[in-house]
Amino acid sequence: LTGIGRDTLDLPTIISFIGNGVEVLVERCLTATGGCDVESQQTAHALFLEAYAADMTTLTRPYPGVVAALKGFCVAGVPLGICTNKPAGPARQICDLLDLSRFFEVIEGAMPGQPKKPDPDSLLRCCDLLGVRPAQVLYVGDSAIDYNTARNADIPFRLFSEGYLNAALLDLPSGDRFSSWAAHGIAVS
Repeated sequence: LTGIGRDTLDLPTIISFIGNGVEVLVERCLTATGGCDVESQQTAHALFLEAYAADMTTLTRPYPGVVAALKGFCVAGVPLGICTNKPAGPARQICDLLDLSRFFEVIEGAMPGQPKKPDPDSLLRCCDLLGVRPAQVLYVGDSAIDYNTARNADIPFRLFSEGYLNAALLDLPSGDRFSSWAAHGIAVS
């Protein structure tokens, strides 16, 4: 924002804008700081990608208990994949930098020209790449976007309630929510 002469936003505000991909994040930030037109969006998007590429993991870390849960899933033989609206390249780099890539057979990120979540295409493509049928999948996410993606793909869903949930999920049963990645938080079957 400072690169285009705008005021900065606080971290909680920016976090509330996360979930629909980088383009939407940039658009929301611009709208909140004076308006968004095509030129400012293109400039801000390019500046964002440049800054992001230079420093992807300073404030990024797995949720507590996630690494142990991933190890447990791998020991149990559960094939794991990631389906994210984050651009594919940075998604893979972040997993590499955080030593998480070793757990995932597939890291499916946003690609130019492909629809983003909540469109089900990327999740269904992730299933195909894992060699599993949607009926064999449990999609775990931390946002309303993830929930709607699972619904659109007709795939069972569990919500990690301590993530980026920025919209109420009134029709999600309480048994489909968990707040801890400890062994009791999500069962492997």
